[in-house]
Amino acid sequence: MTIETENQYAQEPMTCCNPIEHREIGSAILKSVSKPGRYSGGEYGEILKDKSTIKARFAFAFPDSYEIGMSNLGMRILYGALNSHKDIWCERVFAPWVDMQEQMQKHDLPLCALESGDAVGDFDFLGFTLQYEMCYTTVLNMLALSHIPLRAAERGEEHPIVIGGGPCAYNPEPVADFFDLFNIGEGEEMLPEIVRLYIRMKEEGRYTRAEFLHEAARTIPGVYVPSLYRVTYHEDGTIKAYTPIYDDIPTKIQKRIVQDLDKAYFPETVVMPYIETVQDRITVEVGRGCIRGCRFCQAGMVYRPVREKTPDVINAQARAIFDTTGYEELSLSSLSISDYTRVDELTDKLLSWTNPNMVNLSLPSLRADSFTKELMDKVTSIRASSITFAPEAGSQRLRDVINKNLYEEDLMRAVSVAFEAGKNQVKLYFMQGHPTETDEDLAEIPALARRVIDRYYQNPNRKGGRPPQVTISVSPFIPKPFTPFQWEAQDTLEEMKRKQEYVGSCVTDRKIKYNHHDAPTCHIEAVLARGDRRLGAALEEACKRGFRFDAWSEYFDYEAWMSVFEDTGVDPAFYANRAWGLDEVLPWDIIDCGVSKAFLLRERARAYEAATTPNCREKCSGCGANKWGGERACCPNNKS
Repeated sequence: MTIETENQYAQEPMTCCNPIEHREIGSAILKSVSKPGRYSGGEYGEILKDKSTIKARFAFAFPDSYEIGMSNLGMRILYGALNSHKDIWCERVFAPWVDMQEQMQKHDLPLCALESGDAVGDFDFLGFTLQYEMCYTTVLNMLALSHIPLRAAERGEEHPIVIGGGPCAYNPEPVADFFDLFNIGEGEEMLPEIVRLYIRMKEEGRYTRAEFLHEAARTIPGVYVPSLYRVTYHEDGTIKAYTPIYDDIPTKIQKRIVQDLDKAYFPETVVMPYIETVQDRITVEVGRGCIRGCRFCQAGMVYRPVREKTPDVINAQARAIFDTTGYEELSLSSLSISDYTRVDELTDKLLSWTNPNMVNLSLPSLRADSFTKELMDKVTSIRASSITFAPEAGSQRLRDVINKNLYEEDLMRAVSVAFEAGKNQVKLYFMQGHPTETDEDLAEIPALARRVIDRYYQNPNRKGGRPPQVTISVSPFIPKPFTPFQWEAQDTLEEMKRKQEYVGSCVTDRKIKYNHHDAPTCHIEAVLARGDRRLGAALEEACKRGFRFDAWSEYFDYEAWMSVFEDTGVDPAFYANRAWGLDEVLPWDIIDCGVSKAFLLRERARAYEAATTPNCREKCSGCGANKWGGERACCPNNKS
């Protein structure tokens, strides 16, 4: 099959073989597994290059199924950014599903990249995006399937350089033993710099694995090489210090950001899957960062400072993808789309061509306090009859503790707008286990849902005759690095379950549907989120015992996790259920995410006073992230 690439730096069209054909195993395996389109390759828009012109090959790995990974915007951006270099070829690799893994083991097949069908172990680089802590066992499983030693210290010159990035890299320590290096922060500029250094050292004849890692840590900002730092511990198990083994590498790794998003790489063509994925739509990023400062939210802290694309750039990028794909839905990606400063101008530009082409405009991440009738009128083409908001806490006191800066009247005004537009279903997201929480706060979750239902019947302008339904989804609190609540203890598993049952007992109206997240999963997630290098032994043992796809409920086994912890000498309560000392060295203190620890401590103190902090546009709180500056950064007059 001949496939012509869409990349501007493409070579002549090449004949592409899928991984199974490449290994001459035949079509029998594909016929024996579910969704063979996950493994076939050859999709429209994939990037193929002539190997004879390539100086470095990069396998970009998403540690989950094809359907999940192909929906990830970050993967699309980095895939295209690396391939924009003529002499670099980036290919995709995903975690094979369980049935395919059984076939691979039966026939002794290694994990292969989709574009070429070549074994991942033969590449120069293998990069993993770490989106979720529960994917760590899948990462190790993919390394094992690739026949690559799990631990970085056991790899030789013949093995790929294994790179980690993504949001979980802000605390890389639990998986530090398995990665050669991490890129901390945004990767569009950093990843090509890493690969170009590799190419240069190869051409100069001075490449060795060790020399490359030292040179990358020394010369490329944002690169963290765990093997170049020694960690010592106090007798009580807390961390004593991080010590670089060389004097010419940073004592703290500062994250990388892209200052001008208008000039940043963004793909105008995307790979079109043959099978249905989680998000079959156009997705365009409108900005990065968040002005709000919720005290439990890691993304709102580590993605600072706030930067926005201009409406013309967003509109052009969205239209370009539509012209090459024909997708029927356009989603605008942002932590809070209604906080985009030019949202009305942007939506007008988009609607000028989405409406005539019958493309639904989707605006996720809407905040109730900035939700307007004008905005609602522009998204009435969305098929769904529901609208979603995230109060995060039932009582106003607790919303002030977490700095949600949302009032009940804001929510009621927003749902009234939705009811008048014909919506009759409202989804509300909450968390349980916030610091200072009481049962009275928990009881306010279904009580608030009940008041939303009352507002539906009190609204004389509501449309539609169907009765309302409010779905409340409640997730246990997980203390995350680089948040004001990073020092807080998570509820014990027993307490999490008790609170879930208590909230359920307070739901007395059939118009309220109650969902809650799995408490055991949240407990393990907290251990991994706040873990240090001593978790490496547990993760390695979990891999040996066949752990994989822990993000999927059908493969997650809490008792098996607890058995691994016991057998490897790990006390999960030490990481998840302990209130950490405010002067304690944290596992992630080796990373500088831009937001200062002094700011996080101030915000924690204000939380215990139930005192709110204004959003960044109202008043700069001096978080420290604005040291990067930039005309579109938040609080441009403050360089603290």
